[in-house]
Amino acid sequence: MSTYTDIRYDYNLPSGFGGSLNLLATNTITSGVSSSSFTSGIDSTYRTYVFKLINIHPATDNINFTFNFSTDGGSNYNVTKTTTVFNAYHKEDDTEATVAYNPFDDIAQGTGYQSLSSFGQMGIDNDQSLCSEIYLFSPSSTTFVKHFLCKTQWYQREDRSNNVFTAGYCNTTSAIDAIDFKMSSGNIDSGIIKMYGIA
Repeated sequence: MSTYTDIRYDYNLPSGFGGSLNLLATNTITSGVSSSSFTSGIDSTYRTYVFKLINIHPATDNINFTFNFSTDGGSNYNVTKTTTVFNAYHKEDDTEATVAYNPFDDIAQGTGYQSLSSFGQMGIDNDQSLCSEIYLFSPSSTTFVKHFLCKTQWYQREDRSNNVFTAGYCNTTSAIDAIDFKMSSGNIDSGIIKMYGIA
């Protein structure tokens, strides 16, 4: 006889990540901005930091939503990263559906911004947006590289549901102390980004 276990994800208390989420800062975007960053509060207080991106909407069609890290308080966002990306998508009219590794958006020892939306196809329709969670582990360590993982759901411009998984590491033993978010082109039109620490 087989046994089925129902595992549910609690967004207030992530299983396997320790204690409760403590809200540290909120960036609310109500009009076009070129980027949105957190330049304080990422330190040794918490072992894990979580960034929740809620209904991110672009001002320009057919672009990517991206992020990068800093080791100098946000003066430069150019941390060397190696990442991997795969995604699943399904079109509204049921003509396309797949799961695939995405070599176009991963990085091999590069310093550029990492994409959260695959294929650069975010749309500007009023009902199209992106939501994501990013986990950053032990950013203040001066011994190990800094691991991160992201899970993103977004409404693609060609009317597809996209579920993208991005993971990697910052190949530095310097402390990560800032993060920046921006579109690959144009402004962020609207959205909310929250930063949490996990006790």
